[in-house]
Amino acid sequence: MKKFFKFILVAVMIVAVIGIFVFLYKKSKPEEVRYQELTATMQDIDKSTVITGKITPRNEVNVKPQINGIIAELLKEAGQQVQKDEVIAKLKVIPDMNSLSSAQSRVRLSEINLQQAQVNYDREKALFDRNMVSAEEMDKVAQALAQAKEERAGAQDALEVIRDGVSSSNATSSSTLVRSTITGLILDIPVKVGNSVIQANTMNDGTTVATVADMTDLIFDGNIDETEVGMLYEGMPMKISIGALRDYTLDATLEYVSPKAVENNGANQFEVKAAVDVQSDKMIRSGYSANAEIVLETVRNVLAIPESALQFIKDDTFVYLRNERGGYSLQKVETGLSDGVNIEVKSGLKEGDVVRGPQIIEDEEGNADNVGMETEE
Repeated sequence: MKKFFKFILVAVMIVAVIGIFVFLYKKSKPEEVRYQELTATMQDIDKSTVITGKITPRNEVNVKPQINGIIAELLKEAGQQVQKDEVIAKLKVIPDMNSLSSAQSRVRLSEINLQQAQVNYDREKALFDRNMVSAEEMDKVAQALAQAKEERAGAQDALEVIRDGVSSSNATSSSTLVRSTITGLILDIPVKVGNSVIQANTMNDGTTVATVADMTDLIFDGNIDETEVGMLYEGMPMKISIGALRDYTLDATLEYVSPKAVENNGANQFEVKAAVDVQSDKMIRSGYSANAEIVLETVRNVLAIPESALQFIKDDTFVYLRNERGGYSLQKVETGLSDGVNIEVKSGLKEGDVVRGPQIIEDEEGNADNVGMETEE
């Protein structure tokens, strides 16, 4: 019985030793290297670039008051459409005291002049009725009276404008009414009822009562790198994608390329503007972030392969071409335009040739993954 157990123990040990040797052999045996195989085909290749920017209205204006005052009433709010000359707000006038005093003094002086002109006219008229003065002298006095009346009316209008913001003789164009200067959408009204506002002058830009823009005429405003700006020309078509509107694109036409570069994060860039073809099915808001895709170069029906198949040795470009024996031979090629994924092959291959691509590596669970090939020196 003891001999039997010894026999079993020895057999187990032998099996264990054999198993260890088999395991170590398999671990030491190099795994078969597999590569993805890629076929040279005829394709169209577009070299494009993407420009980041934003959507803005071409015509955006800040509506400012014509006089200093206080907002008495707001008749519109942001998001509403407004027509040209439509009233947006009403003001309560705060007259400048110096201007008010000057206007009042001018009215008093004009009244004195008018009274004197009236006395002169009455005296001259009495003499003229008795044929004691000539018609020429009478005409001069009458003219002086008319001028005095006009001066009195002008002084009164000026006083009313300074004091009330509107004159009785021209009530339809009251400066207390803030009107839109264009037809469009009100983007913003940064003031509230009770806020003080001032008119624009040489010392101050004035208070913006409303910002109005024509949202049917939009442009894309972005920047492009100096390495690509030389390929642009006015009239180039563009595709605009807006981040806030998923899966939504707009057509655009390049209108402007800045002649002067601006430095942005250490790189020289040029401003570009494009007219956007606005569609009525979506609400496009001013300031939307957007990307513009421009096709810089295009080649049609050319032989192409994926760029991942290329090998670079010194200054030359090669691929591993599958030969008749099922192996791979190093083949020199001349390349052309690339779209970042596929690249044109001008010489060295023909349609249908199979080249070696990235290495296929399986993880511990057996899932395959492609690994890019390193550049050979």
